[in-house]
Amino acid sequence: MQNDISGMLLFDKPEGWTSFKAVNKIRKILNIKKAGHCGTLDPSATGLLLVLTGTSTKLQNKFMKQDKVYLSTFLLGTITDSGDLDGNIIEKNEVKDINLEKVIKAADCFKGEIEQIPPMYSALKHKGKKLYELAREGITVERKPRKVTIKNIDIISFDGINVEVRVECTSGTYIRTLAEDIGKILGCGAAVSRLRREKIGNFSVDDAMKESGLENTDLIIKNIISIEDLNGMTNEK
Repeated sequence: MQNDISGMLLFDKPEGWTSFKAVNKIRKILNIKKAGHCGTLDPSATGLLLVLTGTSTKLQNKFMKQDKVYLSTFLLGTITDSGDLDGNIIEKNEVKDINLEKVIKAADCFKGEIEQIPPMYSALKHKGKKLYELAREGITVERKPRKVTIKNIDIISFDGINVEVRVECTSGTYIRTLAEDIGKILGCGAAVSRLRREKIGNFSVDDAMKESGLENTDLIIKNIISIEDLNGMTNEK
């Protein structure tokens, strides 16, 4: 007999896990019928995944649309077909005459409302098929630009090749695309070498359960935010 547990678990997704794997693992541990998440993280990315269980899955869209904060590292001089290091390298360029001031100036070009063309390696669908599935078959289709807002870009460090950056943005923003576009302005290209989601709305990864915590079912249940509290949060919007 399956349990009736409805609410939200904040989970710190480890590197190498798909978002589906994380949700499915939690669903099986809790022995529940329904579970979902509020925004996909790539397998190589880490950080906050909001996992909804039971009847709270109906609130998915409301939490999915909330602003996000990412900590990322952009590797200058490397261009891949996916925008990150999981993809195939298609170009390597020398990084020269680029200083912190130029990096900040390039990043500032993307503050505010911008248009992004979603990458082929994404979970968006085209005629019922996910874009990344088409990309793996060597198929490229036209994607319409989408408006997103970059609320802030904070350059944390730059060592001449690696740019560590914290980005606050609206839902639907692709950090890989942002890295590529900044790389174009700098004239050397760029790809994401590290990506961690720190926040979704008012939820922080600092409060999220680690992979090791999944070994304790009682602890998982204790950390689930009730559907009553979630309904209160959405009503405040």
